[in-house]
Amino acid sequence: MTFKTLVYKTDGAIATITLNRPQELNTIVPPMPDEFEAAIELTIRDPAVKVVILRGAGRSFCAGYDFGEGFHLWDDAITTNGAWDSGKDFAWATSHALAPTQKFMSMWRAPKPVIAQVHGWCVGGGSDTALCADIVIASEDARIGTPYARMWGCYLSGMWIYRLGLTKAKEYALTGKPLSGRQAADIGLINRAVPFAQLEATVRETALQLASIPLSQLSAMKLVVNQVYENMGLSSTQMLGTILDGLMRNTPDAIDFIHLAEQKGVRAAIEARDGPFGDYSQAPESERPNPAHVIKL
Repeated sequence: MTFKTLVYKTDGAIATITLNRPQELNTIVPPMPDEFEAAIELTIRDPAVKVVILRGAGRSFCAGYDFGEGFHLWDDAITTNGAWDSGKDFAWATSHALAPTQKFMSMWRAPKPVIAQVHGWCVGGGSDTALCADIVIASEDARIGTPYARMWGCYLSGMWIYRLGLTKAKEYALTGKPLSGRQAADIGLINRAVPFAQLEATVRETALQLASIPLSQLSAMKLVVNQVYENMGLSSTQMLGTILDGLMRNTPDAIDFIHLAEQKGVRAAIEARDGPFGDYSQAPESERPNPAHVIKL
């Protein structure tokens, strides 16, 4: 199968899905969600595959949804006659067959474990995606966050909530502030953080360890853990989150935010959003991912 936005490869029992829009920091555009779901289906159907690695090409895992064109890439799903259609939006955003979040959640539903290899920027919808994996291993200098908590969005996968306790989940929900890979590991948002030079080897070693276990055993243990969180209301949280996300993309403030991005560029919009916090692109160089840390295909 040929993909436009990602690369799919297998090596024995390990399949690797690489988001492949490196010049755009692997931001999410159509048809990436559909291709991702198709790639996960390939791993499920391949009897040789036992473990999946998810990573991003270039200098970032994923910088979230691409809104440089005002989100018009998704107009067919969420607008009617050029205007936002709230009915279409919520039907699209909550449908397993259509919703980008649910297509990325295919890795959660897959019977095979998925390891997210995170480096560089892992923000917005990128963090929602990475946290759907079963194990998340990041470079220490990665930056993981949800800047949309400040403007133009709401939690999509809900994994920020379920991976953190109330105290930390509420703090990051209200502030949208980012964490380094090291900080994310320290508070339990992700499993592990390592120096970038060790990232690929660490992920590979973890994948090989999992691949030494019978697939039926891996699938059973993944299912029982997942079911606990389903019983805690994960699906309901995701439904509410995606509906609220549509509303938050269309408040007067959000519309002004997108108009600014369209007229003066995305950089101007995020400078206005993040300037008061001094983080993300507005952070000093020491608090941003090292741009020299690049994942090659």
